[in-house]
Amino acid sequence: MENFVLYNPVKLHFGIDVINDLGKTIALYGKRVLLVYGKNSIKENGIYNEIITQLKSINAEVFEYGGIKPNPIVDDVDAAAKFGRNNNVEVVLAVGGGSVIDSAKIISISIPVSHSAWDFFSGLRKPIVAIPLITILTIAATGTEMNAFAVIQNHKARQKIGWGHPLCFPKYSFLNPKYTISVRYENTAYGISDMIAHCLEAYFGKGDASLSDRITIAIMKEAIDNGSMLLKDLKNYELREKIMYAATLALNGITMGGRSGGDWAVHDIGHTFSLLFDIPHGASLTLAYPAWMKLMKKRIPQDISKLGKNLFDVNTTDETIIKFEEFFKWMGCPVRLEDVGLSIENKKQILDTMIRNKVTGFHHKLNNEDLSDIIDFMIE
Repeated sequence: MENFVLYNPVKLHFGIDVINDLGKTIALYGKRVLLVYGKNSIKENGIYNEIITQLKSINAEVFEYGGIKPNPIVDDVDAAAKFGRNNNVEVVLAVGGGSVIDSAKIISISIPVSHSAWDFFSGLRKPIVAIPLITILTIAATGTEMNAFAVIQNHKARQKIGWGHPLCFPKYSFLNPKYTISVRYENTAYGISDMIAHCLEAYFGKGDASLSDRITIAIMKEAIDNGSMLLKDLKNYELREKIMYAATLALNGITMGGRSGGDWAVHDIGHTFSLLFDIPHGASLTLAYPAWMKLMKKRIPQDISKLGKNLFDVNTTDETIIKFEEFFKWMGCPVRLEDVGLSIENKKQILDTMIRNKVTGFHHKLNNEDLSDIIDFMIE
């Protein structure tokens, strides 16, 4: 096993009506609240009204910043931070999925400073203090509600980067599975693929960690088994509950013990597709993971075949990859470039962007030829 440190200070409220504790939780930190959210879905499905009722119960003064994009950009983060700074907010309340909460994490450390949030991502600055962050999750996918990481893109720099800092941990996160029932089929499927990808990134990390592997495989089986049922019954609260819990566990640190932090090359590959073509994050991962496994099947055949045996009861690397592709396709997720309207004509642009963004992986290092081969596997 690799040496490791597990630390997670997030207090998680999980279940029906946990929102009833929101008002008194906000009041622990102040009453000037920056409310951050995406589009108008939280107003259409009633979540917004429940939140405002809680905020009114403590006489909070609310400053709203809406419109965070699905692939969040640093421009919105900087604008929201300036808005919060000018209004002397005391608490950041993020309501949404991974894009909103990731943005809010960086907003919380950017409000106390005057420079761009991108300075944190580029390594020019380090955060010193953060405005307390409270989150309300509305889609099960990224696990951001219980970790200290965020992914933001900068179109001027032509980069999409993941970055984290202990100050970015939310103080409290509220997870009511009822809030995910209105999530449409496509986004539910992308969320399931995202949590599976998080588990795979941990599984393929450096180190011999049998207990962590068992935990990781159990989370993936939960996602595959219950996800398959949920996609046939989107209004099922009990299935939404199970998937929401699985997504949180997939990236709250529990799978990382003894694994030296995971690999994460596939996420970097996926970020390239989101940056260039605005492809949803979950879709970019189903596009990338089978191709990455095809490259790796001669390098780590035992790891891949062991995974296939535990998840699908198959014995070989090829059978394992086929099973992943079949499951992703069954959900309606892409596994080839043509599935997202791309072709070999886009290869140079994709490869150049991967190289410029230093896509390599932490454990199984990729060189430029490897990246080219991975793109070819997405074409064949």
